[in-house]
Parts: sequence; C-alpha cells; structure tokens
Amino acid sequence: AGGGRVLLVLSEMLTGASQAGLEMDPYKVLGVTRSASQAEIKKVYKRLAKEWHPDKNRNPGAEDMFIKITKSYEILSNEDKRANYDRYGQTDDTQAYGSGRYGHRHDSFYFDESFFNFPFNSKTHRDFADSKFTLHFNQYINDVVPDSYKRPYLIKITSDWCFSCIHIEPVWKEVVQEMETLGVGIGVVDVGYERRLANHLGAHRTPSILGVINGKVTFFHYAVAKEHLRQFVEDLLPQRLVERVTDKNDLQFLNSWHEINKPHVLLFDQVPVVPLLYKLTAFAYKDYMQFGYVDQGLSETANLQKQFNINTYAPTMLVFKENIDKPADIIQAKGMKKQIIDEFMANNKFLLAPRLVNQKLFDELCPVKQFHRRRKYCVLLITRDEETFSFGNQEFLSFASTNTKEVVRFAYVYQRLQQPLCDILTQNKDSGQSPPQVVILERRNAAGKVLFKPVTAWNGSEEDKQCLLDELERLHKDPSILIHDAMLPELNNEFASMFVIRWIYASYDYLSEVIDDILHNNWREMMPLLSLIFSALFILFGTVVIQAFSDSSEDKQTKPKTRDGTKAENGSPGAGASRLPKKNFVEVTELTDITYMSNLVKLRPGHMNIVLVLTDASKNILLSKFAKEVYSFTGSLTLHFSFLNIDKHSEWMNTMLEYAQDAMQIDADEDDGGNHKIDYTGYVLALNGHKKYLCLFKPVYTGEDHEGKSSEDEGGATGRLRSSSRDDHPPRKSNRSRSISTLQIHHKLDRLGLWMERLMEGTLPRYYIPAWPGLDKITPCK
Repeated sequence: AGGGRVLLVLSEMLTGASQAGLEMDPYKVLGVTRSASQAEIKKVYKRLAKEWHPDKNRNPGAEDMFIKITKSYEILSNEDKRANYDRYGQTDDTQAYGSGRYGHRHDSFYFDESFFNFPFNSKTHRDFADSKFTLHFNQYINDVVPDSYKRPYLIKITSDWCFSCIHIEPVWKEVVQEMETLGVGIGVVDVGYERRLANHLGAHRTPSILGVINGKVTFFHYAVAKEHLRQFVEDLLPQRLVERVTDKNDLQFLNSWHEINKPHVLLFDQVPVVPLLYKLTAFAYKDYMQFGYVDQGLSETANLQKQFNINTYAPTMLVFKENIDKPADIIQAKGMKKQIIDEFMANNKFLLAPRLVNQKLFDELCPVKQFHRRRKYCVLLITRDEETFSFGNQEFLSFASTNTKEVVRFAYVYQRLQQPLCDILTQNKDSGQSPPQVVILERRNAAGKVLFKPVTAWNGSEEDKQCLLDELERLHKDPSILIHDAMLPELNNEFASMFVIRWIYASYDYLSEVIDDILHNNWREMMPLLSLIFSALFILFGTVVIQAFSDSSEDKQTKPKTRDGTKAENGSPGAGASRLPKKNFVEVTELTDITYMSNLVKLRPGHMNIVLVLTDASKNILLSKFAKEVYSFTGSLTLHFSFLNIDKHSEWMNTMLEYAQDAMQIDADEDDGGNHKIDYTGYVLALNGHKKYLCLFKPVYTGEDHEGKSSEDEGGATGRLRSSSRDDHPPRKSNRSRSISTLQIHHKLDRLGLWMERLMEGTLPRYYIPAWPGLDKITPCK
C-alpha cells in the first residue's frame, strides 16, 4: 500500500509537470493556426496586445494575459523558436531543462521549471528587491539620464524564463547592496514589460548589465563577479576627477582656487588607491569643487600631514577656500558615510567671495526671492583684474570673511568680462570701465529683474568698510532702501573656452569605448554609442558656428532704438529684451462702455484688471511708462491691463473713489479748502470684478530719473506696447518741446513696480464696493 501511494504521488507530479509544460500553447493564445503566416501572426498580436494591455484593460487577469500574448508572439515571430516549439513543444529558453546537460527527455515527457521549482523571474517569483529598482521608458528619459550627470547608474536587463539570470542573482544583490550605499544609481529593466526601453538601450539579450553616465550607455562584457562589477563602475567615471597631491605639488593645487573659482578638497587616507566613494563624490560635485587625494603611506606626503596635523588612524577631509594656509572646514571619521560627506560638500560649495563667471553660478549664489522671509541679498564688488586693484579686491575678501548673516552673500565681477551687467548696475552710459564700486542687489524674478543700490566707491579703506557695514545694517532694518530697479542681461560664460578641453577629454573616453565595443560587441549594439558620438560632435561644432553668426545680430536687436516721439502702439525694444516673459509686448485695452462688462463686471473669479488713469495730453507718455513698470508681471494669466480716459469718465472716477475715503483723505486735506480739483492723472486701480473691491495706487513725483533716459527709452526695455482704443491718438509733441511738467508726468509711475509687488503679495489695503457704477455716461468737455 505504501509503494502504491509513492507511485500515485510520483504519477501526479509527472502529470502536473506535463500539464505545466503544455500549459501555454502560443497558437491557442494568439488564436492562429499552425500554418499561419508571419503577417497574420503580427496582425493578430497587435490587436490582442492593444486589447489586453494592462493600462487599458481593467480586468484582473489582463496583466497575465498580456504576458502570455507577448511571450507567444516572441516564440512564433522567431522562425527558429517556432520550429523548435513545433517539433518539441519547447523554446530555446526551456529546452535545456528538458534535454541535454540539465535533464533528459523520455518519450513525450520532459522535466521543466515547475517540476524542479526553479525561482524564475516570473510574476509569481519576481524578486521584491528588484521591483523597487524597476525602470520604465519615461522614467529613464526624464529621471535617470539627467541624474546620470551627477552619479553613474548600474542597470540589469532581465526577462521571464531566463535561466542564466538566476546564476547572477546572488552576485547582483551583493553588488547592489554595496553600490547603493555609495550613491550609485540602480535600475532593472524587464524585457517582457519594457521592450521599448531595452531597444533604446541597445540590449538585445538577457541577462545584460550596463552602466549609464553623462547620458552615455556602456555594456559590461566580463564575468559577473563582485570585483569585476565594482571595477566596471569605477571605470565609468572620468579619469581626471581626483588629482594626486604630494609635498611637491600641494601649493600648485591649492593656489589654483583663483583661476578656477572653486574651493579645493583634500582627502587624507592610508590606502594607496583613491576610495570609490570619494571618486563618486568628486563626480557629483565636479562643477563646484576641485578634489585632491593624499596617500598617507607615501614619504612624499609627510610634510603635508605634519602641516595640517593629520590623524593617521582615520580618514580626514579638508576644504580650502581663499586661505590656503588654513582649512575652512574639516571632518574626520572612520568609515565616512555618504550622507555626512554630502552635507559637508553642500555647506562648502562656494568660495567666501566667488567671481561671477556664468549665469548658473549667479542663480545659485543669488537666488530669486520666493517668500518675504527668504530674502537673499548679494553684495557685489564691480572691479577690474589689473594688479593695481588687487589690494581693494583682497580687502573686500577680508570683509566678506567676517560675514555671519546667512541672508547676505558676497561676490565680485570683472568689468572687462561682464560689461553689460556692470554698465546697468553702475548706471554707466559710455560703456567704459569705471572705478571699483560696491552694489547691493536683490533678485526679484527669473526674468532678470533686480532691485539694487550702489553703496560706495571701493578702494579697500576703513571708511569704505564702515560705509558698507552701515548700509548692511540699514538694509536689515529697511529693505526698501534698494531704490533702483533694472532688468539684468544673462551673464557671459567666462569658462566657455574650457569646454574645448573637456570635449577633447570626452572624445578620448568615447574613442576608448568604441575600441572596446569593436572588441566585444556586435555593430547593432554599437549604434547607440556611435550615434551619441556623432550627435555630440555635431552639437559642439554646430553651436560654435551658430553662436558666432548670431552674436552680432543679437547685439543689434537688443540695442535700444530712440525715435522721435513715443507711439503707444509700438513702444521701443530695450536692453531687457533678452530675457522676456511669454510675450514681447504689453497688451493694454481702453476701458469704455463697450468693454466695461467683459473687462470688469463679468471678470472671472481670481482675475484682476489693472487700470491706468490718464488724459488725452498724457496718454502717450503714461502708456509707455506703464508698459515698462508692469511688463515683468505680464506672465501672469490672471492679470489684465487697461487704461481709462479721465477726460471722458471723471464722474465714474469720483464715484469709485468715494469708497476709498481713507486713501483720498490726504489729497483732500492738501487742497485749499477743497477749491481745487484733484488731478487723477497717473492713478492706477486694481479692480477685482468678482469680489468687488479695488486697490489704489496714487502717484508721487520723486524727481529721480533712475535710467537717465526719456520715457521713450525706458518704455523700450519692455518690448512693444499694444494698446487698443476707439479714438485716434492726439498729435504728439517733439522731444525738443517737452516741458518740465512732461517730465513730472513721466515720473508719476516710478513706484508702480513696487506697488505691483505688494499687490501680488496681497498686502495692499482693499476698498470694497457694493456695486460697480455704470460707465455709459460721458463727461462733457469743458
């Protein structure tokens, strides 16, 4: 009886194995006959794949069915696999388990995966650790490729029913555990689910392992062992990331801070090779810092260790900035962790007073103000690079080293290399090099708008330092002392010439990869690499050529054009046109009885209409100035801009301002017994049609000509002004006939930009109105 039970169990196992082996018939899954052509199979596959795709079919079994359809098509679309299946009921992937070295075939029975219970990468056995690293095509393009410029990625290509994938799993898990703690990115691509991504990477067989760095794909060609994979990751990194430093070249290494404009990092350790973690850190922060390594086991480094009192029992990391005799920061610990190193680097990314050499550094050093409590101020020294100015530059650095306020950053810029920026901040009209000067500025938006104030001429004297210190104290108490505003151009990239050297090094690395691919890869796998090389070379030379021919034309386009008189329809292009919002003009419509309903009464919730009050005589001057002041706010879709002719609608204006008695009380008191009529020219109303309230801007003539230009020139800084009105423009006066009153009208809107800032922040007082008065009544001309 016992023997019978054993035979019964064995029979059930064999029957189960046989059924498992014949469980999926690709012909039945696709619903085609054994004589079906490739065209018929492909047509049916496309229809079924579209029908059962898990993203479109919510059936619980859709994913399993989609996998079966994909696997069946893989078998029947390949003539060798199809012939193998027709003959033995097997594919190439499973044949080894039923015959040959891994098993034997007896009559029509074979031992397959279900009998031996191998842990294949099927859905029921997929490793949970791999699932957290699974990559999709969009994720690879949008996340992995950009991130590969900061850290390398190690990616495994696998698939279901892949017996060879099982053999590399233990090594892969061990390597992933180590590399992930070091900061290497990990990815897993399942060909059954992401064939598009596998083809994009050039992976045509499983298993495959590849690395991605700087957007470039490199395949691993050697035996899958921990040491080989670790070396593979190390070889992905550029060869010149870390410089070996000894007693002979330490001064040369540390003194280069002024030339390359970066802090320097030195790692002291007793191992002869540079640790991989340090190399990965150097790659991540290569744009900000220069890295060196000191081998404590060498006799040539004894003086360095003695000079900085280095402990030989633990790795030590030093950061040097402008002072090469004393490190700016230091950490020392056994087994340094990535998190500690990253925090250490992030706190020391910049010099105490770096030189502004490109726009990226300017954006990071002086970020745009986001919230009122997160203001960042930049103290900028505009100087020259001649030897006679070295004392003043050094004293500015000495002043910056005593700064303890996080909201203040110090930097300097050479006039010769950043002339357009310096001309605006120094208000220099002749484009010549002026004496060194210190300017405090605050960036207001990404389009280039800044508030600034020239503080003092700078020669490094104690009086200059005290003046700057007093001004910083005033700024801390009253940010409104930054009275000037401007649109800054984009900074020149002073290190552009160094890109040629970098591309030479990159070309050498690419050439090495090509030779390696010739030795190990077929041509199909080399295509992504070759495509990347030629694309990079084309972009490099194409950019240089295009830039050479476009610079002169761009300069011509950005120069302000002065015309006789000012046309509200056209305005004038200006220096700020290089960094504009979405439109290159300000669209201003006249508020009349026709547009009143749509532009105010029925305005959508959340939208506001900014209305400029003017007269026929002041129309051209005020519209041009209005366009300049509100131009940086035209990117907002909730703001609309209009103008109201007070000569026609003074009664409407009087009715509106009855609800703003507090704001108008001052003007009423200034009148002599109320005998004089209030001049509304230059008033600006922010009207919220849905909530029925207004905010009021009252002009104050300051008498300050910030730009030293006429209204036509200043209006040009905002591109074109597009106004629509039902009336013809009145005849304009020539520039020679403009009077002092014209200049006063021009300056009535000087503070409008600051008022708009407060409007956007929601800090202006609001005056609520029970109902909008009608605009149909025209005031008779007097």
